[in-house]
Amino acid sequence: MEEELFKEIAEEKMLKALDNLEKRFGTVRAGRANPNALDGVMVSYYGVDTPLKQLATISVPEARQLLIKPFDRSCLHAIEKGIFEADLGFTPNNDGETVRIIIPPLTEDRRRDLTKQVKAMAEEAKVAVRNIRRDTMEDIEKAKLPEDVEKGKDKEIQDLVNEYNKKIEEMLKIKEEELMSV
Repeated sequence: MEEELFKEIAEEKMLKALDNLEKRFGTVRAGRANPNALDGVMVSYYGVDTPLKQLATISVPEARQLLIKPFDRSCLHAIEKGIFEADLGFTPNNDGETVRIIIPPLTEDRRRDLTKQVKAMAEEAKVAVRNIRRDTMEDIEKAKLPEDVEKGKDKEIQDLVNEYNKKIEEMLKIKEEELMSV
């Protein structure tokens, strides 16, 4: 009974690593407007750093434009400042009620840089999967299972690692194609 738990726990952790990679890929813009690109933006709201998503609605009225409509108009300048400080390469335009961000088209060099970033993120996800494998193997050793059962568990975990590495590679390939398409 305890033997089945190792694979389930490892798979759950690997799935979380995959979800994390997907979220991180979402923050890499591909020349199109994506509200997720502003996920890391923190705004100083009454002296407290607050995520932009908690202060405003972010919509995409056009393919290359983000529209930020704050719940409280008094924080418009703080939102502008937060976007500048996040150093995302965006120039916010404040019209007194909303903040508009026009997403510039990506240059070839910028596309290559973003592809390198995405590859690094994928490699970090693979390292996370390998660390999960190492931790699970250590847990299996500590459980003092019979040697043949332990070898079988090691193979199951390695098969799981191979499966998740393949998924990471597929995600990377899709994101690279998205970035390199004009």
